[in-house]
Amino acid sequence: MTTSGPDRDTLRHAVALATRAPSVHNTQPWRWLVGESSVHLFADLDRRLPATDPDGRDLLLSCGAALHHLRIALATAGWGTVVHRLPNPADPTHLASVEMHPHEPTEQEITLARAIQRRQTDRRRFSSWPVPPQHLGTLAAEAARQGALAVAITDPTARFRVAGAIAQAAVVQEADPAYSVELAIWTGRGGAATDGVLAGSTPARRHGSATIPQRSFAHGTLGASPKRYDEQSALLMIATSSDDTLSRLRAGEATSTALLAATRLRLAACPLSQPLQISHTRRVLRDEILEGTAEPQLLLRLGWAATSAEPLPFSPRRNLDEVLGDLPA
Repeated sequence: MTTSGPDRDTLRHAVALATRAPSVHNTQPWRWLVGESSVHLFADLDRRLPATDPDGRDLLLSCGAALHHLRIALATAGWGTVVHRLPNPADPTHLASVEMHPHEPTEQEITLARAIQRRQTDRRRFSSWPVPPQHLGTLAAEAARQGALAVAITDPTARFRVAGAIAQAAVVQEADPAYSVELAIWTGRGGAATDGVLAGSTPARRHGSATIPQRSFAHGTLGASPKRYDEQSALLMIATSSDDTLSRLRAGEATSTALLAATRLRLAACPLSQPLQISHTRRVLRDEILEGTAEPQLLLRLGWAATSAEPLPFSPRRNLDEVLGDLPA
């Protein structure tokens, strides 16, 4: 960087925090290249999951979440950002160019940055404590600031339809051998892994998980929360007015801020993408849950972790030098 921007160590730290963003099956499908006075986000298509994510929606959501993480990390280091999304029509993998300027971090930015290190995906049953409506309102307001909608799904009939869509999507995917191979490759990882879903992060199948169905992972070793109570989980739908590349990227940024805000509120959270990966069930969510007024991008399952729940292992991350480089001159 030039003297007008952050030094290399500051930038490396910010990108390291950006790579803590959630991604589909923890594939971490991004690359960062540093220019003279900017940093650039690229999609890593070698890490796309063609069977699980056939239209690349989850890849873009993942990259959008990383972009928002970067903005927060830079803000707390004293650098504001101007983001140019999809800056190069000739290169569809070039998702964002980020320019930096001196900035006084806000208290909200500081608290969100602190949440980056604490945020985890919790696939276990949540407790019997309901999520306060004002918390859902806070998350919706955060998502709106990133150019997306966050719609709380509270009606019992709507929740039943969502559960049905998830179950139907699971049937379709599990009948696809290519999907099963992808799932086996990217999940059930051991402690030495640098990507993928750890076996210790997914409940064993015999335990089940939650009242809202979730993707079934083989080889899970995570102990489940006790079933002596009825789970009280909330559902939040991240949606956009359109379904183009830019909309999906912005939905990822909204997902990031919603998850970090949830972490700040001590809520447990689990993104649910399965019903969005199948065209039919995605249409069900659009037409029956959103009444055709918006395009669904991702579901978030939210609740309070059981007080007896064991600490979750942190998902592994690739070495920073694998994802960070210099922009060619």
